[in-house]
Amino acid sequence: MKVCDLTQFYSPVGGGVKRYVSEKVAWMKRARPDDRHVLVIPGEKNSFRQDGPAGVYTIRAPLVSRTARYRMLLNLTAVEEILEKERPDVIESGDPYQVAWKALASGAALGIPVVGFYHSHFPEAYLRTIRKFFGRIAVDIMRDVSRRYVRELYSRFDATIVPSPALRQLLESWGVPNTRLGELGVDTALFHARPAPDERRGVREALDIGGEKILLLYVGRLAPEKNVTTLFDAFTLLDETRFSLVVVGDGTERRHLERLLERRRDVHWLPYQGDGQQLARLYRAADLFVHPSLQETFGLVALESQASGTPVVGIRGSYMDRIIFTDQTHWAAENTPQALAESIRRMASRDLAADGAEAAARVRHSYSWDSVFTRLFGVYEDVIGK
Repeated sequence: MKVCDLTQFYSPVGGGVKRYVSEKVAWMKRARPDDRHVLVIPGEKNSFRQDGPAGVYTIRAPLVSRTARYRMLLNLTAVEEILEKERPDVIESGDPYQVAWKALASGAALGIPVVGFYHSHFPEAYLRTIRKFFGRIAVDIMRDVSRRYVRELYSRFDATIVPSPALRQLLESWGVPNTRLGELGVDTALFHARPAPDERRGVREALDIGGEKILLLYVGRLAPEKNVTTLFDAFTLLDETRFSLVVVGDGTERRHLERLLERRRDVHWLPYQGDGQQLARLYRAADLFVHPSLQETFGLVALESQASGTPVVGIRGSYMDRIIFTDQTHWAAENTPQALAESIRRMASRDLAADGAEAAARVRHSYSWDSVFTRLFGVYEDVIGK
């Protein structure tokens, strides 16, 4: 089988889509060595590279974010030419804009089934902005427009992969047929709760964090939809002698982090960690992972943190709730810095090591990439067969 992933939601400095595609390619090399993979993404220039059974095409595209390094793929003719040349058995579209429509058009012309992966519940971003500046009527109008757009686009795919049961139920209520649950996974060989001797102390010493401090960790884009300003404001309410914060990632909200860095010496910023081993060490060195986002369709970093033995705290009510394997009683009930700060204090009073060990065991049992991609390729085989 030849699989083509086509998306503009791909950044060289990280993100959930990049992690998902990278894990898929690695799994195919292990579990399906006779299969082939093609990735088509925007980039700084037109290029192609081959790595065994996997080929990567980049199409020159303008930057839309200098920090997150996302680009807008506008050369749809190049997309069509690549698909016509490669003739994959199935195309997976990973974003909901112009590239998705081109994938559908090219798939129809070439007789190739096209699967959509609903990675991000993008209407929420628009609704949040409109809610901030306009009234309820404008929000209702935009909600209706978003619903119609999602139904019109995703009804055309041979199957739509949705990463959470609640989101799948929502799309079905909007009239999207043929949805398939496609929860993501975690590399449990890399992200595990068995630190090397002195690993925790070594990470903390490198960051100049005392061993008695409760180390809070955030990993992800510094973007409005991640709600990171609530985290930064919440940290200013916490005791300087008791807590430290490590932030891993970059994005358009970096200016808010820079202001926090000026105010608090117990905050540490690290750029995107391309080395998975180093990221895993950071997870294991932390006491508590803070995930303030309300819009996560899955929550991959929360799963990785728990697999590494570090429990998670955040704000209740996101699609991520179902993959949290510790008691969420102490989570914030509302999206305010005060509520999040109080939830961090309450969680910090628990036996975090015991909570983390329980969470790690449950992640190992249910969320290995092997089971995730075995189910996904079952979807591929189904749409190809039809």
